[in-house]
Amino acid sequence: MFSSSILLQILACALYSNWWPMLAALMYVLVPMPCLFFGGGSTQFLTSRDGGGWIDAAKFLTGASAMGSIAIPMILRHAHLIETGAMVIELTSFFIFACTVLCFHRASLDDEW
Repeated sequence: MFSSSILLQILACALYSNWWPMLAALMYVLVPMPCLFFGGGSTQFLTSRDGGGWIDAAKFLTGASAMGSIAIPMILRHAHLIETGAMVIELTSFFIFACTVLCFHRASLDDEW
């Protein structure tokens, strides 16, 4: 699923001969960073109610980078830097990426693995 998300990311750029949509791929790198730095590599802290300065900062940064993945293609389209088709492909790519993350989170919660 992750590979198809990256493929759609590249296709959004290549089909329209415009590499501005690749800017959204930067957010794909930033989304897991708060989990790695503040959560110890686990996604368990995202669903917990435990608070604290660093835990709350990690939740905020994860949410902000996830929303940036949606906002960047829309901002680029509004600025007429990309076509509508590229924006739709970018948003589809993000949806597949989000499903991949949710499946990974669900699989990491199972004790059978």
